[in-house]
Amino acid sequence: MPYKAVIFDLGRVLVHFDFGRGYRALEGLCPFPAAEIPGRIAPTGLVERFETGMVEPGPFVEQFCSLLKLDIDYSRFCEIWSSIFTDPLVPESLLEGLASRYRLVLLSNTNAIHFEMVQSNYGALLRHFHDLVLSYRVGAMKPDPAIYRAAIERAGCRPEECFYTDDIAEYVAGGRRAGLDAVQFQSAGQIEAELKSRGITW
Repeated sequence: MPYKAVIFDLGRVLVHFDFGRGYRALEGLCPFPAAEIPGRIAPTGLVERFETGMVEPGPFVEQFCSLLKLDIDYSRFCEIWSSIFTDPLVPESLLEGLASRYRLVLLSNTNAIHFEMVQSNYGALLRHFHDLVLSYRVGAMKPDPAIYRAAIERAGCRPEECFYTDDIAEYVAGGRRAGLDAVQFQSAGQIEAELKSRGITW
């Protein structure tokens, strides 16, 4: 069956990121070492609520800063929070070529602060996507079936007509349960080979 859509994850697929960069930047601004910060934030569910749109950016920053005893303003927090993103991982030419032949959809667990920065810094990559399925807008995070259903709807075709790649095995498995042809991302070269093996050209 010919493919009609290609669905990409964002973090560690289109663009590399490392949460450690953000934690290390916060370390000197709060009483807690970088290694301790994730353990203080994770049990609260604050990030998950932010990435599903249940908390707006302003209240999120206030609550985050309160948890870590941070005394920084909103813009400085956003700068640090978004410092996790670094190098693009796939060539723009791949996205441009795919977009000329297939429906190109972005499927990402993300939040309003991160995505604003991604749009500013990596707009050359994002401009090739026909649609963006973002957890904070959809109200669901991978591997929730709802976010895959939203991606399939935006792709405008049957699940089996979509190729999907993500760096997280659990999310790939979620895509497969939704009927997508899903592959775990390892490198640009590996994913190009996966596409070619399916007759997907660019």
